[in-house]
Amino acid sequence: MARESLYSTIVVEKRGQVDWLTLNRPESLNAISVEMVADLNDYFGRLFNDRDTRIVVMRGAGRAFCAGLDIKQREGRIEEAAPFGAGFGFQGYLADVYIKMRRCPQPIVSLVHGPACGGGFAFALASDIRIAGESARMNAAFIRIGLSACDMGVSYFLPRIVGLTLASELMLTGRFIQAQRALAVGLVSEVVPDDQLEAAAQTYVEEMLDTSPMGLRLTKEGLAMATDAPSLEAAMAIENRNQVLCSKTSDSMEGRRAFLEKRKPVYTGA
Repeated sequence: MARESLYSTIVVEKRGQVDWLTLNRPESLNAISVEMVADLNDYFGRLFNDRDTRIVVMRGAGRAFCAGLDIKQREGRIEEAAPFGAGFGFQGYLADVYIKMRRCPQPIVSLVHGPACGGGFAFALASDIRIAGESARMNAAFIRIGLSACDMGVSYFLPRIVGLTLASELMLTGRFIQAQRALAVGLVSEVVPDDQLEAAAQTYVEEMLDTSPMGLRLTKEGLAMATDAPSLEAAMAIENRNQVLCSKTSDSMEGRRAFLEKRKPVYTGA
């Protein structure tokens, strides 16, 4: 069932424990409007305490994933319409979407086709797994419109994913990275024809649904913390804490029984 009534610029279709989130402004290549920021802030904010949703698949309607900020909306209009996000007006309001994407415990799989520019590129980078269609082309577009390329978490995400050298190249020039090069440098997990993106995502979804609910959530959390851990000991402290939490669940016992009995485990989330 789709929840179109809740939002004006995105469609969220629930398929069991998976939300298929579609950016739904195809006439503008899914450019980010004030209304879209409000919708995404609400959606990702709700996920933090959502026990029933285990995975999010994010994609764009029409010919693009997301062309970035809708600069056709006059700046005055944007600032008047947006809340005073973190004291930075619209800048902080939009930035909060990416923070909520990383804070939510559900893994996010982005299906990137066509342009993914600026803030749209940042949507892909803030996801946990990226799959590219053959038409995908991504760039840090901010620097091409008189701004810094360090925006919406790109300066944080991109060097961690592809390394500083390539991040510097892409951010200082604003040049596009196409699907095949993105695959070669580890920016995306695979490249498939555009019309096979959903099928490709389904493989990842099914494998993640085969894991325990707590194990999956704590793995996303642990990866995020380990990426910025100041030492091996700090990273292992998080690992130890998460393993102790998981080991106390009935799902952990079910996982061990299923392994010994050579069958698929049946997890209940308990």
